[in-house]
This record gives sequence, C-alpha cells and structure tokens, in this order.
Amino acid sequence: MRFASLGSGSEGNGLLICPDSAASGALQADSARSRALLIDCGFGLRESIRRLARLGLAPEDLAGILVTHEHSDHVGGVFRLARRAETPIFITAGTLRGCRIPDDCQRLIRVIDSHQTFEWVGWQIEPFPVPHDAHEPVQYVIDDGRSRLGVLTDIGHPTPHLPAVLNRLNALVLETNHDAELLAASHYPPSLRARISGRYGHLENQESAAILKALDHSRLNVVVAAHLSRHNNHPDLARRALATVLGASPEEVRVADQDEGLEWVSC
Repeated sequence: MRFASLGSGSEGNGLLICPDSAASGALQADSARSRALLIDCGFGLRESIRRLARLGLAPEDLAGILVTHEHSDHVGGVFRLARRAETPIFITAGTLRGCRIPDDCQRLIRVIDSHQTFEWVGWQIEPFPVPHDAHEPVQYVIDDGRSRLGVLTDIGHPTPHLPAVLNRLNALVLETNHDAELLAASHYPPSLRARISGRYGHLENQESAAILKALDHSRLNVVVAAHLSRHNNHPDLARRALATVLGASPEEVRVADQDEGLEWVSC
C-alpha cells in the first residue's frame, strides 16, 4: 500500500491510503483508485479538493472516510467531502454523538465498534480506542494482506495495549505534538498548556519515542512524525527523538506537516 498526508496539525488533518497502483504515475488503475481511504478530514471542501488533487486523486476516488474523533481539525470537512464523493463515513457511536450530522449525510453514516476489526473494499481496518479528550476516540491499523500501517495521533498517554495492537507494522504515523520545554515557555495560557500536556491531550516527543521503543521494529521500515505543533515543536526535534530509538539518522524519519502534508510513501 501507499499513504500520503493532506496535512497534519491543529489546523487540519487528513491521511490518504491507497493500493500501490492507485498512487503512481497517471493513476490508471480504476479498481485501485476506488479503494482509496481517507482517515479524517479537517479542511474545507475547496481546500480538501485542492489537496487531494495535489496527490493525484479526486473526491470521487474515495471508497470511504474513517473518522478518529469529533474535534474540528479532524472532522470539520468530513461531511461535505463525503457528500460530494457519495462515500460512506465510518465513525464510532460516541464520536457520532459529538458531531452535528447534516440531514443529507445521514445515509452515509456507518457506525463502527471501537474494538472490532472490519473489512471494507479489500482492506482489513482495525480501530482501537485511545485516551483523548473526546467522546469515543479511536485510531487505526490498516492491513491489505501484505503490509500493515498504524496510525497513532491525538492520544494523551501510552496505554498497555498499544504494543499488541501496533504489532508487525510496516509503517507507523506517530504523533509528536510538542517539546516539553517549548510548550512550558510558550505564550499559551496555563489552562491550554495543561490540556495539551495532560493525560487526555497530546504526546510529547519523548513520550512518542517511548511508545516507538516498546514496539516490534522487525518489519518497520517507515516512520512518520505527525501532528506537530507550529509553536511548540520543531521537525528536527521530533525527528531526533524518534531516530534515536530506531538507531537511524534523523533524515530517515519523515514528517507530515501542516501546509504540505506528506507525499506518497510506500510500505
């Protein structure tokens, strides 16, 4: 499979996943294009279309949108895009309760169990619950039978089940939201700093590194640092924290940023 980011950060998130043939060259494999998945969409419709086009896809190519939680930087653009694409929205019951669903999107809703793997257009999709300040937040492992991609962002602290869920991964998109010292010295009010660094907020670089260290690296060949704060982190800090665990150079750790996202990566 291949994956790419529309953008990653507090201003909007979206992660595309496709079979290899759907993300190469002129995108001529219609059957592969129709299997494209999008995890979250925090961008307006026009901006979402622009960012999809940059990666060679259109709304009509989406086979489904997976939602992690109801915060606007993840769900703000989901319903308009799904309506435009006429594609289903996979969402937990708790997250659904936290959203205002337009009447003309009700038919597209597919409620999922946060503990239950399901299949869709050839993908094995494994949601798993995470601690975050939302109603029923989940993250995902996507498996195409040959490769496994893990996505772990918007999580306040590591939980004991993560090494079991994130096993045998070929690629991992991992939140590295902030650096502790930069956050402590930031202009953010104390309440916001406490929320970000709290047990239901976001991961600090060293917390992310600790999660990565606990995982089986035997098949892991792609690690992407994601959801970096513009003000309280720097790509070099995030790369260095994860590279140290991997025994790799910082340049080997990719970064999904807010403005440019991440170009297609194979795993």
